[in-house]
Amino acid sequence: MSWFSEVELGPPVEVFALIKAFNEDTFEKKVNLSVGAYRTAEGKPWVLPVVRHVERKLADNDSLNKEYLPILGLESFSIAATNLLLGLDSPALISKKAFGIQCLSGTGSLRVGAEFLARVLGKKIFYYSKPTWENHLLIFKNAGFAEGREYRYWNPSTRGLDFDGLIEDLKNAPKDSVVILHACAHNPTGTDPTPEQWDQISDVIKERTLFPFFDCAYQGFASGNLEKDAFAVRRFASLGFEFFCAQSFAKNFGLYNERVGNLTVVINNPELIPATKSQFTLIVRGMYSNPPSHGARIVESVLSNPELLSQWEDHIKTMSSRIIDMRKQLREALEQLDTPGDWSHLTKHIGMFSYTGLNEIQSEHMVKKHHVYLLRSGRISMAGLNPSNVYYVAKAIHETVSSMPSKI
Repeated sequence: MSWFSEVELGPPVEVFALIKAFNEDTFEKKVNLSVGAYRTAEGKPWVLPVVRHVERKLADNDSLNKEYLPILGLESFSIAATNLLLGLDSPALISKKAFGIQCLSGTGSLRVGAEFLARVLGKKIFYYSKPTWENHLLIFKNAGFAEGREYRYWNPSTRGLDFDGLIEDLKNAPKDSVVILHACAHNPTGTDPTPEQWDQISDVIKERTLFPFFDCAYQGFASGNLEKDAFAVRRFASLGFEFFCAQSFAKNFGLYNERVGNLTVVINNPELIPATKSQFTLIVRGMYSNPPSHGARIVESVLSNPELLSQWEDHIKTMSSRIIDMRKQLREALEQLDTPGDWSHLTKHIGMFSYTGLNEIQSEHMVKKHHVYLLRSGRISMAGLNPSNVYYVAKAIHETVSSMPSKI
């Protein structure tokens, strides 16, 4: 008899299962479009030069030690991260209505914020876009939310935003529900609302007294412009909303395994901040006690130094421009091949990911026949494309949609 005899086998996490299958695949032309990580034009991971520079400086700094950080993390990092998100001219910062908490990347920031909302504020229902990043549902359910509901987002017929459906679903949301919003470069579709649409979304959220929870994983990485990618969050701050925003520095700093994140909290009454921080302290203490310092020190060092900040901005422009170029090259190759369908959405979308429009059967065909690894939903990581494989991928898509017509 074992204590574990009743444990059921859980389903595999799709993206990690695909990575494992890709690594075991011996096919010479295999392509991995599943993993959400930047790759160079040679298909290699890239450690940002400014990160290497700062790591050497940190290693040579004998005044640093390995003592525990405070429970809420490295304060200078959280201040720098919150300033980056909101902008130094933000009314929320000027009036001292905002603060940050260092967390374990974007996932940890979402989890800490969700647990506060569920356990301290008693929130029961959360809304997430259809589709959304697959981990949102698991994070919020594990944090104590009773129910997750979808709001329409993707229109498969136009391969763009279903804005009318989005607005209708938010208008029908119960008051006081939490709404997860992608700040930019929506994962997995790559489709974002326009500034005018964000204003309409904010009107509905205000009307229904919903609580906005932004997920900001790609500031600077999406367009190459830090201000542009923070538009939605800054707009909500300027309109006087209280909200949370989970920031990740995995993509825009390339610090994937350092787990560097910040939870920005905007609260209308500064006098309530000490009590709010005390509850966050209890949540973090009971979860992982305190965060690691190395990645946070890298980000803080860059953001607080104008010269290093300028270098980093050049790096994110390099990454974003390469991805934009791959979008263009893939679309051009598909059109040159006279691939059935309209592929203009590839260059309309933004950020690392794009919904190709391939259905589940077609996506599985891409993996099995062509060794092009992508999610069953048809989502691809544009960073997995490079000049040496983009035409092969285009030919694989062409063969797939030609031999297996879509039934969207």
